[in-house]
Amino acid sequence: MSKEQKAAPSGQAPERQWPAERQWPSERSGAWRRELIPSLGPPPDIAGIRKKYLEIPYASLSPAQRLDLYLPDEGDGPFPVILSIHAGGFAVGDKTDGQLTAVLRALGRGYAVASMNHRYATEAPFPAQIKDVKAALRFLRASAGLYNLNPDRVAVWGASSGAMLAALAGVSAGVADLEGPELGNPTYSSAVQAVVDWFGPIDFLTLAAQAVAIGGPPIHTGEKSMTSVYLGHPLSQATDLAQKASPASYIGADTPPFLIQHGTDDLMVPVQQSQIFAAQLAAKIGGDKAILRLFEGAAHGGPAFAAAANIDSILDFLDQALA
Repeated sequence: MSKEQKAAPSGQAPERQWPAERQWPSERSGAWRRELIPSLGPPPDIAGIRKKYLEIPYASLSPAQRLDLYLPDEGDGPFPVILSIHAGGFAVGDKTDGQLTAVLRALGRGYAVASMNHRYATEAPFPAQIKDVKAALRFLRASAGLYNLNPDRVAVWGASSGAMLAALAGVSAGVADLEGPELGNPTYSSAVQAVVDWFGPIDFLTLAAQAVAIGGPPIHTGEKSMTSVYLGHPLSQATDLAQKASPASYIGADTPPFLIQHGTDDLMVPVQQSQIFAAQLAAKIGGDKAILRLFEGAAHGGPAFAAAANIDSILDFLDQALA
């Protein structure tokens, strides 16, 4: 357990002015956008990163399908890859949000870092977002020679909604309904070798009741809730679709190692989501490959997650999982 309470220098990431086509519906604007993007520190300062490639299209269906790629300044490669997937309730957020500041520490350990945007649920509902993630993974493998990447050592790291997508990518390699080969590079694999899940929702069918029971905000209920917008249907009418969207539906013996971290006082995504998922993973792949670390008193994000010591521990996990 970690009880670090040191605040980020600015308290929380500055509010971003979102392009109109990437807005949450009007009733979810303003404070709701701030609620949906966890506080993980300020956006990164990338000016000092020499080897970077920005706004690379990994598919051509939507302007949202872009990623940024950062390479270590030292080392000969080929470099193992971490794909970072931002938070934001599937309807806000950006590949340059504060989460990336933490993930970019991996450059110093010899990792390449790719940070992606995906289509918002307001543009295209599930399964568009996981298809985008898989398209980005296939693109990175297809481009491994160009960017000096190791296609056999690939991890995904997401926060909140991005963690749900990371977890889903981790368990669903080869699931035809989620692959999206029409987005490009269909002959390449979308499999990953490790997953870092920061407080991601897992099961929409239990999420709302768990959140309400602990006094969480009502973003998971109603026809215009985050969950219903993501699924494209009211949750009450889409239980089969919710199961299809759940990473728990696809756990198998070949599921890669997971590191899951969650705050015990998270009101947005109750900690039970991770506790139950970790137990389900452990039953299939063993407890040594399904690691759950809880941060006592932490909420939905916060300084405990982005603390240097914690990032080092995550990179230690990735070093071992991708060895």
